[in-house]
Amino acid sequence: MIRFVFAALLVCAALPARADVNIKEITTPGGIDAWLVEDHSIPFVALELRFRGGASLDAPGKRGAVNLMTGLLEEGAGDLDARAFAREMEGLAASFSYDAQQDALSISARFLSDNRDEALALLRDSLINPRFDEDAIERVRAQVVSVIQSDEKDPEEIAGRSFRALVFGDHPYGSSLNGTVETVSSLTRDDLVAAHAATLARDRLYVSAVGDVTEEELATILDTLLGDLPKTGAPLPEDAELNLPGGTEVVDFATPQSIATFAQPGIDRDHPDFFAAFVLNHILGGGGFESRLMQEVREKRGLTYGVYSFILNRDGADIWMGRVASANDRVAEAVEVIGAEWERIRTKGVTEQELEDAKTYLTGAYPLRFDGNGTIANIAVAMQMDGLGTDYIATRNDKVNAVTMEDIKRVAQEFLDPSRLTFVVVGQPEGLIDTVN
Repeated sequence: MIRFVFAALLVCAALPARADVNIKEITTPGGIDAWLVEDHSIPFVALELRFRGGASLDAPGKRGAVNLMTGLLEEGAGDLDARAFAREMEGLAASFSYDAQQDALSISARFLSDNRDEALALLRDSLINPRFDEDAIERVRAQVVSVIQSDEKDPEEIAGRSFRALVFGDHPYGSSLNGTVETVSSLTRDDLVAAHAATLARDRLYVSAVGDVTEEELATILDTLLGDLPKTGAPLPEDAELNLPGGTEVVDFATPQSIATFAQPGIDRDHPDFFAAFVLNHILGGGGFESRLMQEVREKRGLTYGVYSFILNRDGADIWMGRVASANDRVAEAVEVIGAEWERIRTKGVTEQELEDAKTYLTGAYPLRFDGNGTIANIAVAMQMDGLGTDYIATRNDKVNAVTMEDIKRVAQEFLDPSRLTFVVVGQPEGLIDTVN
C-alpha cells in the first residue's frame, strides 16, 4: 500500500507547477547553504545535492574511479549490504539516485513526509558510510566494463570519444568518465575510498529542496545528513585548452552512415551577451524543424533526419557545438552546408520574423519546465551551480525578450567563427579527407 501511495504522490507532484516559484535561501547552523521552495500541498519532499567536480576529479591513471564509486553508493551502506539497502529503500517508498557527470556528482532523493527521518538516515549512510563490499565492486565493475565494450562498437560513442580526445586532449574532459577497460579493471577498493573523499566534500556542495518541509526542519536535516562529510575535497582541475583548429578529422569505421560532431569556441555563461548567443543558437540549430540548419540540411536537401547545435558550458570549457548523421555518400555535402550556413548567419544575420519566433518559443516553453517538485529542485540546484540568483526564474524571460537585432548581429559577427568550426566524422565518408591530423 505504501508504494501505491508514493506513486500517487509522484503523479500529484508532476502536475503543472504554480506560476511563481518562491525560493528561500537558508544557511544551517553548521554552515550549509541551501535553497528551499516550501510546498505543503502534498506530504512529499524532493531533495537535490550536487558536488562540483564530479568525474573530472579522477586521480591520474584512475579514470573511471568516480563513476564506479558513484555506482556503488546504493550498493550497501552502514550495516546493510546491497540487497538489504534496496529492500529498506523500497519499504520506505523512497527513491534515491546517484549520478556521476564530468563536472558534478549528483544525488536526487524523493521521500514521503511520514517516512522522512528513516529515509534520510538511509540516505545519510549511503553518503557517509558506503560499504564498498568486494562483491558489489566486482558486480558494478562488470556492468561498467560491459558499457565500455559496447561503446567501442557504437559509431555515435566513437564520435564522442574521438571528438573529446581531439578538442580537450589530456584534460579530464578529453576522455570518457566511464574510463577504459584497463583503468576500470585495475581500480581497487582503496581507489574508490579515495574517490569518495575527493568528491563528496562540503566545499563544493550545492543543495535545493522542494516540498513539505520548513526552513527550520531543512536546516536540521542538512546538518544531520551532511555535517560529517569532509570539509574540503580534491582541487578542481584547471580550465581546458581547446584544440579547435577548423577542418575535418575522419575516423574510419565500417558503417553505412557517418556521424559528424562539430564545434567551435563558445561563450561563457556569465558573458553579458550570453542570452543573445542563446537566442541566436535557437535560430541557427537549436530550434528543431524551424532552425536554419534543419531547413538547409534536411528540408531543402534531404541529407539527414536531424541536425542540431547547442552551446555547451562546462566549468572548464565553453564550446558551440552540434551533430549530424548522414549517408557516407552525402555527409560531405552536409558538412559543406553546415559550414556555409555558419558563415551566412554570421555575415547576413537573421530576419525580424526569425528573432520574434525564437523569442516566442523560448519564453513560452520556459514555464512548462516547472512541472513538479523534483523538476523544480533540479532546476534550482543547477541555478546555484551556474551562479544565478533566486530571482532568475522571474527575470529569465525578460532577458530573452531584451535581445535585439543589433545584439544578434554583433554576437554573430563576434562569436561565430567558421574558420575554427571543426568536424570529427566517424564512418567511411566519401569526398572528405582528414585535414586536422
